[in-house]
Amino acid sequence: MPAFLLAVALLSWVVFGYGYAQAIGQVAARGRADLALASDRLVTGLLRYRATAVLLSDHPALEALHAGGDVAQAERVLLNGADRTGAILAFYADVEGRVLASSEPQVPRSLTAQPWFARATRGALGASYGLDPQSGARIYSHAAPAFGPDGRVRGVLVMVVDLEGIEGAWRGSRPSVFFTTEAGRVIVTNRSEMMFWKLDGVKPVNGQGAPQGLEARMVAGYEIWHQSWSDYVPPRALHLTQNLPVIGMMGEALIDVRPARQIAALQAVVVAALCLGFGAVLWTLGARRRALALANTQLEGRVRARTRELEGVNAALRREVVEREDAEDALRRAQADLVQAGKLSALGQMSAGISHELNQPLMAIRQFAENGEAFLNRGKPERAGENLSRIADLAARAARIIKNLRAFAQGESEPMTRVDLLAVIGQAVDLTEARLVADGVTLDWQPPAEDIHVRAGEVRLGQVFVNLINNAADAMAGQPVKHLTLRVETGERLVVQVRDSGPGIADPEKVFEPFYSTKEVGDGMGLGLSISYGLVQSFGGKIRGANVEGGAEFAVELEPWTAGEAD
Repeated sequence: MPAFLLAVALLSWVVFGYGYAQAIGQVAARGRADLALASDRLVTGLLRYRATAVLLSDHPALEALHAGGDVAQAERVLLNGADRTGAILAFYADVEGRVLASSEPQVPRSLTAQPWFARATRGALGASYGLDPQSGARIYSHAAPAFGPDGRVRGVLVMVVDLEGIEGAWRGSRPSVFFTTEAGRVIVTNRSEMMFWKLDGVKPVNGQGAPQGLEARMVAGYEIWHQSWSDYVPPRALHLTQNLPVIGMMGEALIDVRPARQIAALQAVVVAALCLGFGAVLWTLGARRRALALANTQLEGRVRARTRELEGVNAALRREVVEREDAEDALRRAQADLVQAGKLSALGQMSAGISHELNQPLMAIRQFAENGEAFLNRGKPERAGENLSRIADLAARAARIIKNLRAFAQGESEPMTRVDLLAVIGQAVDLTEARLVADGVTLDWQPPAEDIHVRAGEVRLGQVFVNLINNAADAMAGQPVKHLTLRVETGERLVVQVRDSGPGIADPEKVFEPFYSTKEVGDGMGLGLSISYGLVQSFGGKIRGANVEGGAEFAVELEPWTAGEAD
């Protein structure tokens, strides 16, 4: 009995740990969304002042200051801009750091020594955060260059923002959010007791002496902070971070993990109760069997009782078989819906480019029609015929785009058949061409001269290549060189290679798992490659992803269509 209780306790602890790890993952997903929302509010609140500084930098009243213009009028312009935006100070200075006009009498000194001011004098936008040396307020400064007629910078407009006014709208809200500088000092937060802390590892320090009782532990790959220094921060909190290079800060959040612990504890209690109940049943059955050994006269009745129990178990097993079959049918339907959803998601991403591709031939058709009418009126039927021929070509091009789009969007429930591989790849290239051109991606696709046919579903195979091309374009976003190569190998194996010049695959072992994604929150669900993996397997093929020199490569291996198979 003690060994059984120890085993139940150990099992409950394992269940608690596993459930806690799973629940923390869900808490982390919600926390990242909350942190992203708070970060967006701060970034948006700061960038609107930068836009105002850029708009006011070339105001005529400020430009006139370089020729001895009206200072009072320029100060009214600056004061009006500061009042409308909520900035605490706006001033205009020349490249030597001399303030020519200001909305307030107090202005910073030694401007030329400030990196953000020097950056503005070189023609770029400057920004900085810190403390006002006069008032001690937390400020954020934007500097916008003003260019002269010769194209050189001759002045700088500076707008100074009080960070307390920006954070006041969400102070005290959940979760606990704070933003740190490059040096690790907290400069913006919705918890006032954390202001001006400098994070050294996980221990906050400041000039007045930091509260004690803060330590970090890793749970299932997540950093959990344990603290006892504030009643307004969860005692156990998930620590999340988000880099904000636009404003030069790091967004951080502390998410309460108490709900995750409660769920894990509930699961452990349920498992312990079930084990104890099952153990009690087994102990009772053992006692009855010992009684049966002493009372043989009751054997026949107990056998009948046991038979009835087995019949009930058999009935339960039959019901379970039926339930499993129903679940498999539901899973197949869900997989089919997921494939169609993936195609519709890809269509949504390509819609803008396809609209542009259709708009170009339509506008050209209109122009050629007007030209043809003009040539007919002038008695030049041969020139009018040339315009009509061009109209026919453009109409054929638009029809081809619509045909490919309609074929891609439709569902496909028929079994595998003989599919022209090069035609499917060509349709995928047509559907993604506008997106590749808009993203600046160069495509290297030289189809082989011979016809190649494979065993697959035409629409589903097209979705695989559209997903791979779109995924490659996403991976190359922000890269200096964007080059996409499509190749077909027809040697011992029939393989289609899709190679990009992106940063490569962070974790090739997980790239085909559902919901695995390296994009920002709200930028995709991470299902494209998982759907492609399932589709290729349904054709009896294989798909692999690996890092190569200068990027990543996905290889799709398909079964060729043999001459003995029926079309």
